[in-house]
Amino acid sequence: MRTQFTAELIALTNDLTQMCTLAHDAVERVTDALVDADLTATYEVFALDEQLQKMYGACEARTVVLLALQAPVARDLRHVVTAIQIAGELSRIGWLASRIADKVYQSHPGHVAGQPILDILAAMGKLAAERTALAGRAVAGQHPLPEQEPQANSMETLHQQLHAALRDPASQPSTEVAIDIALLGHHLERCADHTARIERLIRFLDTGVPPTAQPADDE
Repeated sequence: MRTQFTAELIALTNDLTQMCTLAHDAVERVTDALVDADLTATYEVFALDEQLQKMYGACEARTVVLLALQAPVARDLRHVVTAIQIAGELSRIGWLASRIADKVYQSHPGHVAGQPILDILAAMGKLAAERTALAGRAVAGQHPLPEQEPQANSMETLHQQLHAALRDPASQPSTEVAIDIALLGHHLERCADHTARIERLIRFLDTGVPPTAQPADDE
């Protein structure tokens, strides 16, 4: 029974690692779609999100079976509970990338924004992709993510730059367009937030300290 349980946990971790790869690819490709107004990349994001949602459903089903039939306790229980929560975070990253791709699709053949706003969105997307890749390595090896980003490159700094650009009279878009662009920035920022949540969940697995009891990340 224990051997079967261990095998199921290994399979669950492998599924999460694959989900991390899909989430990273979705964020990376949606950034490409933003920068190049690329419909091919946009369609790829939709497909990646669909795969992520299917895998999330499969992970959820697997964890329900493990909880019901194996009745894990202590660290094993933490492992199972943490796994489904991480899967949920990755699912939401895919959903956010898909929402950004929707906007790229609607704006085609034009770009969603002009310069320098597009450059800021691209930087936010690149950072979100980097954070998702780090999350993938953390899930695969259970190594914690870096404590915080260098301030000059933090998502919060880029978010402030985006709002400053939206207020700049030289590039200020219409109110409707500004709202859409701000929402895109929010989606990219939320992608990074979900990777921070994954970091806290991995710390919970390693230490038993609940995410809500851990120090807040300073970005």
